Amino acid sequence: MCNKHKFQLVGSLLRPADLLEYKAQIEHRDDISYPFYNELEGYEQCEASSIHAVVNKQIEHGITPLTDGEHSKSMWHLDFVWGFQGIKRYIADHGYFFRDIDGTSKYETRKDIGLRITGELSGKNHHFIHIYKKLQALAGDQETKLCVPSPSHIYGELSWSDNIGGAEAVYKDRQELKSGLVKAYKEFVEDYAATGGKILQFDDCLWELFADDNPNSPYTGEQINQEEVQALAAEFIDINNTLIDYGHSLGLKMWTHNCRGNYDSRNMGGGSYVKIANLFLKQLNYDRFFLEWDDERAGSLEALAVFKDKPNTEIVLGLLSSKTNTLDDEARVLRMLDEAASIIDKDRLLLSHQCGFASCDGGNELTEAEQWLKINQGQKIAQQYWGK
Repeated sequence: MCNKHKFQLVGSLLRPADLLEYKAQIEHRDDISYPFYNELEGYEQCEASSIHAVVNKQIEHGITPLTDGEHSKSMWHLDFVWGFQGIKRYIADHGYFFRDIDGTSKYETRKDIGLRITGELSGKNHHFIHIYKKLQALAGDQETKLCVPSPSHIYGELSWSDNIGGAEAVYKDRQELKSGLVKAYKEFVEDYAATGGKILQFDDCLWELFADDNPNSPYTGEQINQEEVQALAAEFIDINNTLIDYGHSLGLKMWTHNCRGNYDSRNMGGGSYVKIANLFLKQLNYDRFFLEWDDERAGSLEALAVFKDKPNTEIVLGLLSSKTNTLDDEARVLRMLDEAASIIDKDRLLLSHQCGFASCDGGNELTEAEQWLKINQGQKIAQQYWGK
């Protein structure tokens, strides 16, 4: 890899105001169907124009691989699920709950997060494939990637809802749901590879639930049956590896980004990588891991030691913050890069912000100009560290 590309973008970039006007309409309506083009006049054209501009901006900055900035999405994961056959979205009684800026108060997200399974899940003819074809056309011969939620994350959200069991349920138990979801993902992955996709990134926000130093997890505490918790972690690893291995069989590079929650510059919780290294870092078969080390919640870089036995795996260190509107402490970043390189070969490491700048449509609390200044800083640090 060219050293100037040692800096990577996780995926999402801030959306412009005209596109956000459409996204705000979507948020408050569940009487419209994904991808919402037919119900919102001008939306498709606005989205296409925005994607064109953000791809060009990445090209100007020498970014690779390119994404559509996730301007085609409202939320990092739910748009993908909305694109499955057999899913209906609805406005729920409440949104997701994040930790507010003060670290203790609850912060509620948008509420159009309800998912109801109405029929057998299928990933065929998914809208993301049409979006990806447009990205390919804009990118020309430049490398591209597509970011979708990991199957384990979606399995978790669906299985913790009221979508399984009961006389009217499409899937009677967790195993049926798991099989149905794997089938739908395989259909999508196959179509993606057939379209010419080369890199598929599974994004995941659930690993830290299994870290026993995470005070925000429902799976920590003396009263929790840890055997059941470990069995669930193993189930998550299995469903992901099933799809990772399937992607590999089709010639895809399979990447992942692990996140502690990123919404309006808020996070969802703690949990160190050391506590989950032997589960998710060691056992998942990804080719590249985007990990978050932008603050103390991630714990020690010692967790990287599990990659010593995985010589072909690359690690992207999210040492920079996409949540802040100020530039990052370069001395800290260089110090941590040196520490990481004392554990894992320097050539296997890359640098990024801990997450995208707009995992959900509103984005983090910074301006577009500040976003690109932070990206420029990341590129400068990478060139300084790895050389030109």
